[in-house]
Amino acid sequence: MNYPYVTEFRQSLVEWFNVEKRDLPWRHTKDPYKIWVSEVMLQQTRVDTVIPYYNRFIESFPTLELLAEAPQEYLLKHWEGLGYYSRARNLQAGVREVLENYGGIVPNNRHEISTLKGVGPYTAGAILSIAYDKPEHAVDGNVMRVLSRVLNIHEDIAIPKTKKIFEAAVEELIDPENASSFNQGLMELGALICTPISPKCLLCPVREYCIAFNEGEPEKLPVKSKKVKMKHLTYDVLVCEDQNGRILMEQRPAEGLLANLWQFPMIEHGKDSIDTFKIEHSLDVQSQTDLLTFKHVFSHLTWHLNSYFMICCHSTEKGVWLTREQIKQLPMPVPMLKIWREMEN
Repeated sequence: MNYPYVTEFRQSLVEWFNVEKRDLPWRHTKDPYKIWVSEVMLQQTRVDTVIPYYNRFIESFPTLELLAEAPQEYLLKHWEGLGYYSRARNLQAGVREVLENYGGIVPNNRHEISTLKGVGPYTAGAILSIAYDKPEHAVDGNVMRVLSRVLNIHEDIAIPKTKKIFEAAVEELIDPENASSFNQGLMELGALICTPISPKCLLCPVREYCIAFNEGEPEKLPVKSKKVKMKHLTYDVLVCEDQNGRILMEQRPAEGLLANLWQFPMIEHGKDSIDTFKIEHSLDVQSQTDLLTFKHVFSHLTWHLNSYFMICCHSTEKGVWLTREQIKQLPMPVPMLKIWREMEN
């Protein structure tokens, strides 16, 4: 890397971060477990959204032991609404590995910490640098955007192998005496100043050392090829209530999207799909009203959902029929919570 401002860049970044950093709850601890929790939550999720989840999670699971022992449904209920639920399951599995293999102490080196379930290169580097102040790279999209501009890197960041270029760059740039502030400074700079659109270059503490700024076109970086085409699926969601006030529920499979979460029966939309469902479940439907029609966007697909509320004159015991109080204790994905709130209003 032929970059002439290494010392100036790291010094300016660390000084700026130490003065301007946001007051976030996970910045009040050096506990590697709590930092681990925050980093997992922050994947694919905005900081403002994470704060209340983090506080509630740490209140319920202040130690690795309590998280390791928690029933999965109780854990997922704490994650309800955050999405990407495999993060929670992997976090619990990783915590159990720490207890079983490392005596309850989160490893302080990349080799060992990277063996834990769900801990990839970025999470490993974030925990090591923030909790242990180790000069380790922690490269995510924010960091790649910042450094593509600072170092004028034109490789496509959508290609996985490109991340290696940025990891090597961080290893050369990082302040060995202030690794925590340096890595968090890069993340903070990407979140607040060096944004994807209309970066606030005049407020940037390192603009003098940014090659793209000096060349006048920072907005053109990073280079990022377009994502794979979004897949669209249409479903009918059926909220069926019987004469005893119970509601028909189903649990999603243990593997795959939204694994183990609970939902109202969701069937592929088709000409006779609802009628077929009624027959298969022996439902004598007295009335049917429309609830919500909306879409829910995942990273790789979009659900188009039509939801209906049905009163069953009488029903068989086929399926899982639960009271409203029982349903409130179950972890449900965001689309189902949206339907639930509409039904309860």
